[in-house]
Amino acid sequence: MENWQLDFEWLQVQHKVKDWMNMEKLPDLNAILYLIGIQELGRVQPKFTKEEKQDLMHIAICELLCQDGYYEFVGRDEDGWPHYELLKPVQEKGEKAQQELLKTLVVRYFQNKINEEQAASDD
Repeated sequence: MENWQLDFEWLQVQHKVKDWMNMEKLPDLNAILYLIGIQELGRVQPKFTKEEKQDLMHIAICELLCQDGYYEFVGRDEDGWPHYELLKPVQEKGEKAQQELLKTLVVRYFQNKINEEQAASDD
């Protein structure tokens, strides 16, 4: 994906999340990772601890990296938290390259979720 295309699609995701969540400003990558983590956890609770918030972002990153075969979902623990196994190390080096990878995967994640919802509504 070219840089301009990623920037455009990333901005679209930010606007969709902003609208869905009734936010005043566009969410950054960390906020979107946090929301994906909650989605993948499958439950919302009034408050998450600081450690749980970090865990949610880790869940999001693992789930996103599953798309390209870096991680594999292995199951849930007794509390319902998802767990992943590392299959191969991430090759992107440097913060900018890693952020671009995550943004690309976030865009794909949201496209897949929208397509799943549309397919479900067509049935």
